[in-house]
Amino acid sequence: MKYGRTLTTDRLIIRSWNLSEGDRQVFHQLNSDKKIMRYFPFLRTREMADEVLEKIITIAKKDGYGWSALCLRESGEPIGFIGLSKINFEAGFAPATEIGWRIVPGYWRKGYALEAALALVRHGFEELELNEIVAFAVPQNTASTGLMQRLGMKACPDMDFDMPGIGDDQAHLRRHVFYRLKKNEFK
Repeated sequence: MKYGRTLTTDRLIIRSWNLSEGDRQVFHQLNSDKKIMRYFPFLRTREMADEVLEKIITIAKKDGYGWSALCLRESGEPIGFIGLSKINFEAGFAPATEIGWRIVPGYWRKGYALEAALALVRHGFEELELNEIVAFAVPQNTASTGLMQRLGMKACPDMDFDMPGIGDDQAHLRRHVFYRLKKNEFK
């Protein structure tokens, strides 16, 4: 999402992260909760999460868009993150912009991720003028790949890849399936 811009849906607000204690706390939870991070090769301490949050804000300012806070519209409470971000590693599909999300477990299976992702994809194509948005996940993460499919994204098995930096001790998290959505395919 464009840095500094706020998107609203029926139930949600998507806004830029800030360095408030509330944002720092939920960002740490999103990076340290074992349920949320079960398909990622690491958990982050509060100090590590704070550093990453600062970096995310800096990158979003520089690139003009990036990872954003996902909040309940009714209360403003942050419940996760979602965003569009430029790929920051070498891959056969880069340069590209990816969509990604994480939500606090108490808010899973309520349709929030789909609602927010649809708004963000529309924003990416209409306001950021992207021609394509990509996504990827480990194959076991069927909640994420299912959401990719509900967004209208297409699996591209010939583009599946091994995520850089994943050690042999976590080889089960190395392989990622690749999905893409082109602007002219978005409904």
